[in-house]
Amino acid sequence: MKQLGIILIIIGLVLSIYTTFSYFTKEKVLDLGRVEINKEKEHSVSWSPIAGIALIAIGGLIFWQASKK
Repeated sequence: MKQLGIILIIIGLVLSIYTTFSYFTKEKVLDLGRVEINKEKEHSVSWSPIAGIALIAIGGLIFWQASKK
């Protein structure tokens, strides 16, 4: 259980520091036989740093409870 607590704390730290993740997809705009025009479109996923803080707290509680036993 200590390992689970440590993993949750690390994930919580990462989620608190990096609150946005962006990725790109290619979309076909025009296709005229040999001529093809593509456009890269950016998509972003964001979350609140409160989610990371909550994971840190949960991981800390799990780690603390596992240490008591």
